[in-house]
Amino acid sequence: MNPTLALLILIAYFGLLVAVSFYTARGADTTTFFTANRQSPWWLVAFGMIGTSLSGVTFISVPGAVGKIGFSYFQVVLGYIIGYLVIGTVLMPLYYRLNLISIYGYLEKRFGYWSYKTGAGFFLLARTVGSAVRLYVAANVLQLAIFNALGIPFEVSVLITIALIWVYTFKGGVKTIILTDSLQTIFLVSAVVLTIVLISQELGFSFGELVSSIKASPNSKIFFWDANDPKNFYKQFISGIFIAIVMTGLDQDLMQKNLTCKNIGEAQKNMFWFTITMVIVTFLFMCLGVLLYIYAGRDGIAIPERTDDLYPLLALNHLGPLVGITFLLGITAATYASADSALTALTTSFCVDFMNVEQRPEAERSRIKHIVHIGFSLLFYVVIILFRQLNSKEVITAVFDIAGYTYGPLLGLYAFGIFSHRPVVDRFVPWICLASPVLTYIINQNSAAWFGGYQFGFERLLLNGLITTLGLWAVSRPVKHPEPVVVS
Repeated sequence: MNPTLALLILIAYFGLLVAVSFYTARGADTTTFFTANRQSPWWLVAFGMIGTSLSGVTFISVPGAVGKIGFSYFQVVLGYIIGYLVIGTVLMPLYYRLNLISIYGYLEKRFGYWSYKTGAGFFLLARTVGSAVRLYVAANVLQLAIFNALGIPFEVSVLITIALIWVYTFKGGVKTIILTDSLQTIFLVSAVVLTIVLISQELGFSFGELVSSIKASPNSKIFFWDANDPKNFYKQFISGIFIAIVMTGLDQDLMQKNLTCKNIGEAQKNMFWFTITMVIVTFLFMCLGVLLYIYAGRDGIAIPERTDDLYPLLALNHLGPLVGITFLLGITAATYASADSALTALTTSFCVDFMNVEQRPEAERSRIKHIVHIGFSLLFYVVIILFRQLNSKEVITAVFDIAGYTYGPLLGLYAFGIFSHRPVVDRFVPWICLASPVLTYIINQNSAAWFGGYQFGFERLLLNGLITTLGLWAVSRPVKHPEPVVVS
């Protein structure tokens, strides 16, 4: 692909996002930034959440992973459906009833000050590191595809792209994000569909032949029933339920968009259609993966050692400029829809949960919001450059594992809060939430020796949440006449 052409496309892409931001940010204040004045159309929120949920890592990893694990990831996706149902029927009505801006405000009402700060703190840590690493992985692809050939150093290209994210989010916040994420979802979905169509044409497949070829591929196996297989259906399905609950329902990033709908009814419609669309789009990603392997096999192209590199390799070097441009727009959309949304959510959480901006005059609220927004933008940059210096894929994997551990305490806090009426000794909660990931890590490292060869996978999250729940039970006391958990 011609790097200059690719750069021009990237400039036009960001130009569109900046233009949208100027339109949506007219007359915006901090309430607009945090809640979009609770006037967002549910269908726009639902569509935009697809782009937020699928990061650049997902965009390149899911198709590549088909060669190793088949369609087994779809078992996790089926679990997502149940998880999203729980979010729509249990968590979202709770958030709307309490009229929350930050969902972690629930923890203060249920447990107290220290529980509230602990929950918000775990979110800030997990989302900052996780989003920065996702942005780093995708920035590497863009560096190889565009900026190296133009002589632009990685440090400069990343600084420019983060600055552009700041430019189109600093004023309108979540109101802007809802619209820009919807545009980016269009690019993302179009990239997957168009790539499937173009590869099918290259392979000479009709639609019927396309379907039959995917179905006949050994890489399209969905269900795995062997109890000792890490891809076992029940293990993957149950994990998918709780991954969805924690990484969507207990995550300020995605829930902040849901809370911009006019009422709980519209928010639930949003969650319903988001679920359907998410399942379809993920299935398309896996179908694309099968086609990539069929194409590589036909032309004798060696499969990269890292399967994440398969889609970029074929799109940028073998499938022609149209697929290359489509891929570039798709991964850019997936990456920045996730990064811009995370930046806005982190700013919101820190301002509301730690700076108490709701109790301040608008001028002071605006000043604090701008400072915090710039601060998290710079923090993103520092984390990305740090990973660049370490230059270790093992470090990235470890960071994702660590980020996964941080959601366990949130799962335990909300599960205990919603399904139990018992009050806790609030000052002990931070220590329980810090000890839980440590104990989970120790058990995970020794599980094979302690449990007859059993090794934890996604279910580490469940173990982490269970330990937190047991810790909360230990520092709680019974209530003689229980009332509904939280009513106002």
